[in-house]
Amino acid sequence: MTKSCFVAATILFGAANVSAASPTLDKIKSSGTVTMGVRESSIPMSYTTGDSRFDGYHVEICRMILADIKSNLGLSTLRINYQPVTSQNRVPLVQNGTVDIECGTTTNNTARAKTVGFANTLYVEEVRIAVRANSGITSIAQLNGKKVATTTGTTSVQLLRKNEKATGVNFDEVFGKDHADSFLLLESGRADAFVMDGSILAGNIANSKNPKDFKIVGEVLATEPIAIMVPKNDPEFMAAVNASIAKIVANGNMPKLWDKWFLKPIPPKNIVVGLELSPATKNAWANLNDKPAEDYQK
Repeated sequence: MTKSCFVAATILFGAANVSAASPTLDKIKSSGTVTMGVRESSIPMSYTTGDSRFDGYHVEICRMILADIKSNLGLSTLRINYQPVTSQNRVPLVQNGTVDIECGTTTNNTARAKTVGFANTLYVEEVRIAVRANSGITSIAQLNGKKVATTTGTTSVQLLRKNEKATGVNFDEVFGKDHADSFLLLESGRADAFVMDGSILAGNIANSKNPKDFKIVGEVLATEPIAIMVPKNDPEFMAAVNASIAKIVANGNMPKLWDKWFLKPIPPKNIVVGLELSPATKNAWANLNDKPAEDYQK
């Protein structure tokens, strides 16, 4: 990030600080609380570590953002309420104001952007296929006649069906209520494959009883920007969030956060996800933007 971009972002954040037009910032300032939407099994992005505690790559970034907002609003304390969300209810809960900032694994696409806002992207995902290591499945074509698991409310199976290499491939969908449930379908033999974001697949495999029993195979089905969700019609709050993101990037924290959550042991079981930093994510840090998934497919 250039110095001029950082200065511009800082100016925007200052504007958000003094503005009285932001319903989200006004609510946070008057109540001294903020509600963060989190996932329960999106390891290592956003997940529970037990006892109603949540952590992860996106969760930590959101805590850093909220620390900046706390400071700029002049609050001595800011209580964070963690609200678990699912693939089905995450957008409505942001839309209706129950959740102020959603820090999970949500793809920024044009359909969702009609009702919610997306902050600048700090993670670019590759949608892949996980199978049992001894299954013999190595490509989309080999899913013909198989049972394919995915999580209700996600776009992964639609992406699989649209892939040109899936022409003539017929499979049965089985649905998990969350990512852990979807992985359990694969782990228990009720599904032959699990289609989802690569980080979620890698996280669930690393967290399984026998990680060597599974592998990620086949073609990359899609490249998608995963971004923090905020209320749609609150440009001042969006400016505050994006200014904090710019600050995190400018301070050189992103490689450290990646190393912490993707390449080193993480709580509560000290598993290592082992997902290397992709060129697409690195480029997103260098060129902050809120482009939707459709722009990545062009």
